[in-house]
Amino acid sequence: MEIVNVTHPLKNNQIPGSDIVLIMGFFDGVHRGHQKVIQRGVDLARQKGLKSVLLTFDRSPREIYQHEENYKYISTMERKAELVEELGVDYLYFVEFTSEFASLPPQEFVDDYMVKMRTKYIVAGFDYTYGKKDIANMETLPSFAKGRFEVITVPEQMINDEKIGSSTIKKLILNDRVDYANELLGYSYQNQGTVVHGLQRGRTLGYPTANVVTSKSQLKPSIGVYVTRIEIDGKWYPSMTSVGYNVTFKEDTGVTIECNIFDFDEDIYGKDVRVEWLHYLRGEVKFSDADGLVKQLHKDKEDSLNYFKKH
Repeated sequence: MEIVNVTHPLKNNQIPGSDIVLIMGFFDGVHRGHQKVIQRGVDLARQKGLKSVLLTFDRSPREIYQHEENYKYISTMERKAELVEELGVDYLYFVEFTSEFASLPPQEFVDDYMVKMRTKYIVAGFDYTYGKKDIANMETLPSFAKGRFEVITVPEQMINDEKIGSSTIKKLILNDRVDYANELLGYSYQNQGTVVHGLQRGRTLGYPTANVVTSKSQLKPSIGVYVTRIEIDGKWYPSMTSVGYNVTFKEDTGVTIECNIFDFDEDIYGKDVRVEWLHYLRGEVKFSDADGLVKQLHKDKEDSLNYFKKH
């Protein structure tokens, strides 16, 4: 898959060399609903002998239109690219979502992007918009297309009578329900980060941890202890991870991600890692002393190992 980074306006050398199926959406998280849309576009492209192109943005439109600050993402651009590539897309276009780009009238966006990119078919979800939703939606797109391409709308995807949506998944991740969030995602949620020096309190307790710092824009799970896996240098290791405030020792560290890696004793400071959140174990507890904490950590490890045996 080739990645193309676009700063408006689209340049002539960024136009595909042949006719395409254009897949549209922001696709934060590339969850099971998004996967239906993307797979529909990829399958159609292969059926028609065309290239599949997915056009998305470098940031959420909500940051521009609603001026949302500290917006949290389910997937970074790099993670989104990985997930999209796994679905067989040929080209991934990231458009820089600036105020200028956001102000494009719907007809100009259709002409300057959809048509200019040699689109024969547009594939998008039922709720995709390209401007004000009452004007620029999937129902009105054929009128803007003017017969130049065909519009294919993928219907709402449901599970347990609930719409699969990024907002729902975010709420689940933030409310101790990462297990169900993973079911809607179709894979286990991840954070990407770097191992940094912490207070090394865990080492004195017999449970050394890798202190993982993520980018501020990444959505972190709710406070608690989780069964996890961690990827180091391309290899995955079973682990348990705490997201918390170090309340037992009253250390003002803010929210930290501390990963105890099972049967592992290597220096990984400065390494880029991924933490995969498999199962929520419990909330954060303030213990009266270190002994109480260690006793609980023994139980957490036992519960984690039992989870891995069952899964």
